[in-house]
Amino acid sequence: MASLGLGGLSAAARRKSVPSRNAAVERRNLITVCRFSVKTLIDRSCFETIDDTSPEFNNFAAILEQILSHRLKGQITWFGYESPRSFWDYIRVACRKVSHNCICSIENMENVGSSRAKGRAWIRVALMEKHLSEYISTALRDFKTTRRFYEDGAIVLGEEANMLAGMLLGLNAIDFSFCLKGEGLDGNFPAVIDYTPYLKFTQSSDSISSDEEELRTLGSSGSEGSTPENIGPPFLTDENSWYNKCKRVEQKYRLALEQKGYLEELVRLRENQLSESVSQNKLLLQRIEDMDLAHKMEKEQLEYIIVELQDQFVFLYSCL
Repeated sequence: MASLGLGGLSAAARRKSVPSRNAAVERRNLITVCRFSVKTLIDRSCFETIDDTSPEFNNFAAILEQILSHRLKGQITWFGYESPRSFWDYIRVACRKVSHNCICSIENMENVGSSRAKGRAWIRVALMEKHLSEYISTALRDFKTTRRFYEDGAIVLGEEANMLAGMLLGLNAIDFSFCLKGEGLDGNFPAVIDYTPYLKFTQSSDSISSDEEELRTLGSSGSEGSTPENIGPPFLTDENSWYNKCKRVEQKYRLALEQKGYLEELVRLRENQLSESVSQNKLLLQRIEDMDLAHKMEKEQLEYIIVELQDQFVFLYSCL
């Protein structure tokens, strides 16, 4: 009986752990593919302009839309039913505090009717304004609003949210060009992620060396009973090794280029924040000086009034 009870508990624990594991894997998959998508966008922007026809952008937009829609709560109607909502309902509330935001402009767009289409228009406008990371960071800081719109286990409520805001910062170095009247804003169809560009298998140099050694071993063991006619084509080790070296150098160069763009954008952002802090500090100092001057003048007036009242009191006392 004891073993049966322990078995039942372990089975219940396994059933409980399966949904949590699936949710963690889903969050990790979306964040990972988003990071890959940002890297491909940065690489592509070095050679051509990113617009609505770019498959890299369309895939990134679909990934971001699914991240912001992950475990999004439905809207409760008057009859108690839960109707689906778009991530735009969350963005337009949580991003109101962004200075010079485009929320009102997108709300007033005539050719964009549905909530999903407005969300897709917002992604494009935010990228062209180079403020997408700022929008996301501001929305995530409003934890009360985020908690109200999303269920437990959502990406925007977990540790992955900080990674999302950081990886989107590198997109500020890209000049995007979008048409806000295209088919990409059609809100009738959900966004679909194309995973195939990120599933290419690249064999490591160690694995290639192991395969070469295995082929040489097999060739030497079967050389006695083989003839020149049944020996396969030679394995081009030199060409493969040089090709792999070039690929590694290219990957290191692209990584350094991405890090350079990210750091430059981060420095620019910090310089803007520093200049804003300096200007605010100057305004506060000026306000303090004005208040000190006003207090001094008020103090002098009160002292003059006191002296005048004392003179009047002395005069009245002398008359009595």
